[in-house]
Amino acid sequence: MKLKKITAALAVGVLPLFGAAAAAAPPRDGWGGIVRESVRIPMDGGWTADGELSYPRGAKGRLPVVVLLHGSGKLDMDQTIGDAATFKAVAQSVNRGGVAVLRFHKRGVVGLGPVLSDDPALLYPDKPYEQVVRDAAAAVRFAQASTRVDPARVFMLGHSEGTQVAGNLAAAPGAYGIREPAGVVAMGVVGGAPRDLLYYQAVGRTLGQLHEEVDGDGDGRLTATEASNGLLGRPAEAAAQLRALLLDADGVNDAADADRDGRLAIDAELEPVVRAAIGFDNYPHLTGAPQGLADYLVDFARFAPPATDLARYDGPVLLLNGEADIQTTVRGAIVTDAALAAAGHPDHRLITYPGVSHLMNITTKYLPEPGNPEPAVLRDIVAWLAAHR
Repeated sequence: MKLKKITAALAVGVLPLFGAAAAAAPPRDGWGGIVRESVRIPMDGGWTADGELSYPRGAKGRLPVVVLLHGSGKLDMDQTIGDAATFKAVAQSVNRGGVAVLRFHKRGVVGLGPVLSDDPALLYPDKPYEQVVRDAAAAVRFAQASTRVDPARVFMLGHSEGTQVAGNLAAAPGAYGIREPAGVVAMGVVGGAPRDLLYYQAVGRTLGQLHEEVDGDGDGRLTATEASNGLLGRPAEAAAQLRALLLDADGVNDAADADRDGRLAIDAELEPVVRAAIGFDNYPHLTGAPQGLADYLVDFARFAPPATDLARYDGPVLLLNGEADIQTTVRGAIVTDAALAAAGHPDHRLITYPGVSHLMNITTKYLPEPGNPEPAVLRDIVAWLAAHR
């Protein structure tokens, strides 16, 4: 089998770092009893982000507020991904718990869906990750200045990329012109260097899937029978991708079977094939990668991860991670919690959720479907805020 065929098969499964936006079906409403105020948040470079400040109807006085910080990609204020509107679900739950929420479109997003601007300068700014951090700081400043909000009780909730953004801001609030936040919630915690994270997303998760779901006897090598059985019960597209990698017409993929023993060693023989198909040795320039990803990865690497920056912040921290997350694996949250403990951090808590994936919903580990956060996740966020507001 030619490498080109394998590349085409694998490229279908490659995700941009930490999240990807897709067209969405309209979610259910769920805004009963909640006031929604449209806002416009001025940011640098001539960009003004549309957003929404929501809070419980009938609330009196200045309220605590949570500023929601998205995962990576061109995401709207609801963090619309597939059929899910993850930030909408979070906002409604937090509002019902008596706390205001500020949501906003990321730079270059002009409507729900998301609908994108046609201005390349907005979609692909210089220093793209640094721009995300500056934009988040502008949103926090806007929240702190709102007459509806108690400026001493501004919390940040970051998801995926947003966990690093929240850590960067919390570690050096003065550098970004904001007050120290009242607390940080990190959901789907970034851990490790960008190159390592992307290696797992693009290569390692495929190897993990082969070990866990295809290697029936656990010896690290796949026979033609194991490979054929591993295709059963999978969606057609997923089965086609694995078939292209593992099988030829008369047995295992001859191009991958380097030692010609009729078996495919997952780590020794298939890893180089997957790695080459993704073009990982050309990192950060990967085969079939979205526009702007290479620049983003380089810029992202200049900033400290949550394990470093949240350890410099002495306010309360809640870490939440799905144990089936294959984009920001649970190990990142565990390492971050350990770093907080080692730094003598006074108030931090880690909660992990079996069977829960990157969007904090229960779904298949290696073929996750978009969904809103599980009720247990939302309850934990609301309870933590109630204890710290």
